[in-house]
Amino acid sequence: MHPGEPHDASVSGRLNWLRAGVLGANDGIVSTAGLVVGVAGATTSTGPILTAGVAGLVAGAVSMALGEYVSVSSQRDTERALLDKERGELAASPEREFEELVSLYAAKGLSEATARQVARELTDKDAFAAHADVELRLDPDDLTNPWHAAVASATAFTIGSLLPLAAILLPPAGIRVAVTFGVVVAALAATGYLSARLGGARPARAVLRLVLGGAAGMAVTYGVGALVGTAVG
Repeated sequence: MHPGEPHDASVSGRLNWLRAGVLGANDGIVSTAGLVVGVAGATTSTGPILTAGVAGLVAGAVSMALGEYVSVSSQRDTERALLDKERGELAASPEREFEELVSLYAAKGLSEATARQVARELTDKDAFAAHADVELRLDPDDLTNPWHAAVASATAFTIGSLLPLAAILLPPAGIRVAVTFGVVVAALAATGYLSARLGGARPARAVLRLVLGGAAGMAVTYGVGALVGTAVG
């Protein structure tokens, strides 16, 4: 094994969760920054900016949690249905399922004799687990958890949202937008770098995409806020 390669399924799963957390935090940064910068373009009053920022944070966190819960619940239902079907097939025709397991291992490049030996040993140990692994690529004891996904997504979004919210509220009114731009760009560069490293990709391109996209989004929302504020005022 080489360092950094997720040979173990649990390690790969943890990397996926971490990557999802980074992306959730990035969503919180971008959406909340766009919202508060847009409001700051319309008014220098702290009250409306704080109200909009907190409302955006709460709404975004709830939306992310609900979306993850529904999505992962659907995935878990599908996984359970597939496992139930496999369990029924094993009970109804174990010999045919054994031959299917042999063919699956043979398709991976094993010789007929080796595939049959491997299939026999794994079947004797736990036939259901063997079929779930090779056929379905599932671990019956480690299915996705919708509550974990919902909480992780909401938490990541909230953490990401707090950064632009603090950046727009803490500095004096005259420099708050500039400070927020700088803080958000730096945060996006950091999350882009981290997500690229977790995915094994080159960081430069991911960082550039996020920084340019985030900066453009804030510029647009600030401009819209300024126009609306002028028109309403």
